Amino acid sequence: MAVKSRWASGAWWRGQFGGGRALALVLLGLMVWVRVADFEVLELSRAKTFDFYQKIKPRETPPDTPIAIVDIDEASLEEFGQWPWPRTVLADLLDKLRLSGAAVVGFDVIFPEEDRASPAAFAQTVAELDTDLAERLKTLPSNDEVFAQAIARMPVVLGQTGISDARRGRPDGRMISIAELGGDPRPWLTAYPSLLRNLPVLEEQAAGLGIFNTTAEIDGIVRRVPALVRVEERLYPSLAIEMLRVATGNQSLATRLDPVAGMQGLVVRPSTVRTDGHGRIWIYAAHSDHSKYISARDVLNGSMPPERVAGKMVLVGTSAAGLLDIRSTPLERNIPGVELHAQMIETIMFGTQLQQPADAAAVEIFAMLGVGLLMILLVPLVGARSTLVLFLVAASGIAGWSWYSFTTELKLYDPVLPILTSLVLYMMLTYAGYAREEAQRRQVRGAFSRYMSPALVERLAQHPEQLKLGGEMRDMTLLFADVRGFTTISEQFDAEGLTRFMNRFLTPMTDVILSRQGCIDKYMGDAIMAFWNAPLDDPDHAAHACEAALAMKARLEPLNRELEEEAKAEGRRHVPINIGIGLNSGEVCVGNMGSDQRFDYSVLGDTVNLASRLEGQSKPYGVTVVIGENTWERAPGYATLELDLIKVKGKTEAVRIYALLGDRAEAVTPGFQALEQAHEAMLAAYRAQNWGVARGLIPRCRELGGVYDLDGLYDLYEERIQAYEAAPPGAQWDGVFVATSK
Repeated sequence: MAVKSRWASGAWWRGQFGGGRALALVLLGLMVWVRVADFEVLELSRAKTFDFYQKIKPRETPPDTPIAIVDIDEASLEEFGQWPWPRTVLADLLDKLRLSGAAVVGFDVIFPEEDRASPAAFAQTVAELDTDLAERLKTLPSNDEVFAQAIARMPVVLGQTGISDARRGRPDGRMISIAELGGDPRPWLTAYPSLLRNLPVLEEQAAGLGIFNTTAEIDGIVRRVPALVRVEERLYPSLAIEMLRVATGNQSLATRLDPVAGMQGLVVRPSTVRTDGHGRIWIYAAHSDHSKYISARDVLNGSMPPERVAGKMVLVGTSAAGLLDIRSTPLERNIPGVELHAQMIETIMFGTQLQQPADAAAVEIFAMLGVGLLMILLVPLVGARSTLVLFLVAASGIAGWSWYSFTTELKLYDPVLPILTSLVLYMMLTYAGYAREEAQRRQVRGAFSRYMSPALVERLAQHPEQLKLGGEMRDMTLLFADVRGFTTISEQFDAEGLTRFMNRFLTPMTDVILSRQGCIDKYMGDAIMAFWNAPLDDPDHAAHACEAALAMKARLEPLNRELEEEAKAEGRRHVPINIGIGLNSGEVCVGNMGSDQRFDYSVLGDTVNLASRLEGQSKPYGVTVVIGENTWERAPGYATLELDLIKVKGKTEAVRIYALLGDRAEAVTPGFQALEQAHEAMLAAYRAQNWGVARGLIPRCRELGGVYDLDGLYDLYEERIQAYEAAPPGAQWDGVFVATSK
């Protein structure tokens, strides 16, 4: 049975095995490149994972929080009118907070325009009605000046915002000193074309100026807030950072830069605020704490207990929906923007800042490579089922390590891409293994389906490892079958007709062999070679071969009847088919035999040669099936008669051969047992050179063996006895007959 040499040499197996790994390595490289490129969708996926962590374990609001929020809420707008309020109201608000002991006040609102409710503005509207009143109003300080005076009386940080419209902004302004440690941070920072600032009269009196931009990510959630931004070439701190600077009495800040990873932090002595590479602070979200909130109405009407703000940093902002300062965090769908700044300050002051370390990308890539290479190494070797445990352990380990880093060190390492990488590689390698096994099964089916029964082919396809390639020693049974008088038969047909005739003969013979777990080795014209116990194990190979030989003999009778009827219908002579079969068992080498260009899965060895010689001896001995002694021993109980001790052509040692006449049921019939006794007596007399006794027993043997058509056998022995009587073999004769033909 010819199969491609690439399969036998192992190249096919290596190609499939290596091909899966090569593709997996390419895929692993692609996943690493995705991590290095860090596409926006990957960043969002990572952020969602960190959101999930915070939902499981949100930051707890400290009971002694140093933050208070004065809220311009709906109740305050209802009592004091719509926003914006006159700056005198805000001045009153500041004075009441100062008197209550507030340490620092930061405004999450901006005052870029003059107050239209100032006395001078009102004087213009009453000038025509009352000139004296208008003149007196003009002498009064403006509301902005009143507000500026209130700002001057206590530490106040005014908010400002980066904007994209350079025409509306004023990038100049008072800036604090910011030292640059490790390099220039500007290329890494969030940049704005311009800055929307407060009135100069207000800024001149403020203790600090802070940016309050809180840009949401693509899914609308605010996770990171810039600690420092760039407007043109100038650096501006955020509102939270500036409030901390003012509260701690620092006159300057300092940036820390890694030339490769970017910003690593912002120094606000005595501590360093952690940032990501772009100078943004990760918000470790807490659930909204309403105890921080104080209605601006309560501050202005004096109903607020002073201890609510005493010694605290106070943020002034709004929760009123109409003022459009509502944000989303990982924990809250709607939260006032001012609380984001409050949470930032809390996380910095209490050391609960989240941090995505500078080595995060490297660590995640290392995890991807480690688990990925482990998958590539082990999945093809030990199989998908075993490595499923490996995948689950690896995925759990990566997720557990990421969770541990979050909960104990507040460090953010993304487990998703390493786990996804190992999953994709596991699935791809599993599919490659499945495809490889399917290819093996197809190869096995293609190679053996014409030579083995479907059941055996399927067993071999399911367990291709049982197919030993390259040759192995096995105890097997070999069958050779040949048509007697084939030349005479072939003369009745032309080439096309002879082909059809041979197909008619070979098809039922093949079916018989395959149905008894045999494997067809080859067809040689009118001959068949088959074997048992390879490539799959068959402990009863000798018995199955005997059954096949008897069944082949039995199938000839109905086949000859069909062929005779066809010959009569076609007006030609019918020559019945007779076959000779030889069986022998023993050690042979089975495997792929041939050249690099073409080979067969076949057998070699002395046992094979002897089986072929035994088939040749079926004709002179006048029986259909001749079996060797090894087969006779491995398949006991069949109806067999010893034929002779013979040295076949090409052999130097004698072998004992038998005629296979029937199955085990036949062996226990009285008729066969009587024949067996008479035959053994005749054979014993023959080997004792009692020629007369042997000749006298032959008629009885003929009579008993008539049903088995043994006349040819006994004719042979009568001829030998007559020859030995004329020329005795001598006292040294051991009963061995030396065959002169194959």
